[in-house]
Amino acid sequence: MDTRQDYELLQQDGGSPIKMWTRGVPVEDSARQQLLQTAQLPFIFKHLAVMPDVHLGKGSTIGSVIPTQGAIIPAAVGVDIGCGMMAARTTLTASDLPDNLAGLRSAIEAAVPHGRTSGPRDQGSWHQPPASVDAAWAKLAPAFTTLTQKYPRLKNTNNYKHLGTLGTGNHFIEVCLDEAERVWVMLHSGSRGVGNAIGSLFIELAQADMRQHMANLPSRDLAYFEEGSQHFDDYVAAVGWAQDYARQNRMVMMEHVVAAMRRVITKPFAADVEAVNCHHNYVQQETHFGHQVLVTRKGAVAAHKGQLGIIPGSMGAKSFIVRGLGNEEAFCSCSHGAGRRMSRSEAKRRFTVADQIGATAHVECRKDAAVIDEIPMAYKDIDAVMLAQQKLVEVVHTLRQVVCVKG
Repeated sequence: MDTRQDYELLQQDGGSPIKMWTRGVPVEDSARQQLLQTAQLPFIFKHLAVMPDVHLGKGSTIGSVIPTQGAIIPAAVGVDIGCGMMAARTTLTASDLPDNLAGLRSAIEAAVPHGRTSGPRDQGSWHQPPASVDAAWAKLAPAFTTLTQKYPRLKNTNNYKHLGTLGTGNHFIEVCLDEAERVWVMLHSGSRGVGNAIGSLFIELAQADMRQHMANLPSRDLAYFEEGSQHFDDYVAAVGWAQDYARQNRMVMMEHVVAAMRRVITKPFAADVEAVNCHHNYVQQETHFGHQVLVTRKGAVAAHKGQLGIIPGSMGAKSFIVRGLGNEEAFCSCSHGAGRRMSRSEAKRRFTVADQIGATAHVECRKDAAVIDEIPMAYKDIDAVMLAQQKLVEVVHTLRQVVCVKG
């Protein structure tokens, strides 16, 4: 591996270069091998850009930026289409919060469906969606009708009743304090069940379309649609809709979280002083090096010059509001978080509930066996991650969690 400028260069014969902003951050061999497979594709534009939170992913490597011309890879975007972050600063300060934060956490949990149970009474969806969901769905419904006319199997999915809900896994809602003790609300979620259904459908279609060429692919997960094909155009429309859904989902959630806070905190406050809403699992057309390219960010955030973004740490570590520096070599991108250091199953094997309690002592949150896979020690050191990408973003605010709601 050669060292150049602020990134490390990984290259193989017959593949595009891989530029990695990973100095001082461990990168597992399996992630490197997955990156090398992606770099073999003939339609990669210039090089892959790899963020410091990189780790092995399903479909393609999390923490990678994949610029393409003439083709699109559905599994590179994945099934959590439009997953991302939203943060808003309030006019509250730490002294305005109640001494015991358990009531605030309970109010947020009651206001936003979260988690998942199988069967007709899924606790992670609305049973009777409120007016805010109806208003947001009205903006999404026409394009969804067009989509389901072409692909009827998408109709009977969790769509309308999942809008404004959190989900499971590493999705969360947090109340945070910044460096000036000002109160922020931050949340992480995506396109929920309907996005998963869209992603899964088009991954299957790409693999079916390429069945006779599958032997020539580095991995079946890298099956792609060529530009000009029907499925290419349909996927671009579908993924665009799912990304709109994800953005609306976060906006509705934020509205309900703020309303819940107002029921607990009697002091009047505003909650849109500074607001950011950004995807980190998505694809869109952009101009780089004078060319129109499709940029797939799989666990990466856009960091065009002056653009605000959010880089969360784990549930016991700090998070950052950042401003992009517009680094073209990284296709104007940055990391989407700290990045996992180990798998969920490994975290559950290695750590105990007592470890979780100790690691989150300063946060009002769940501290049970079901969330051990999200323990802070399962993630990379967020300070090392931020140091590795100091040429990609500058820190605007540093946040620390005081309340965390997990699905």
